[in-house]
Amino acid sequence: MSWLLAAAEHTIVLAQTENYTPEAPPGVEGLKKLVRYLTWFVLLSGVAAIIFAGGKFAWEKWQGGMLESPKMVVGALIGGIVATSAGTIMNEIIRP
Repeated sequence: MSWLLAAAEHTIVLAQTENYTPEAPPGVEGLKKLVRYLTWFVLLSGVAAIIFAGGKFAWEKWQGGMLESPKMVVGALIGGIVATSAGTIMNEIIRP
């Protein structure tokens, strides 16, 4: 055990790590604006999908047919959760 402690005292550090902070490249404002527009469109699409699925659910219930619209509602909700949390997910994956 003492040889392990002695070896640990004489180790050489070959690499040092630094915590770099991300910096936006020049001219990125247009890209940020595009991402904000796309986020808005995804949220609008999700709300429209939930409204459509709700209307279809009522129609299927009234007609007495097979209910397929609950799958649409669940799909729209899961898609909305993933789309709105994409930035948080990427920050957790990329962050050191």
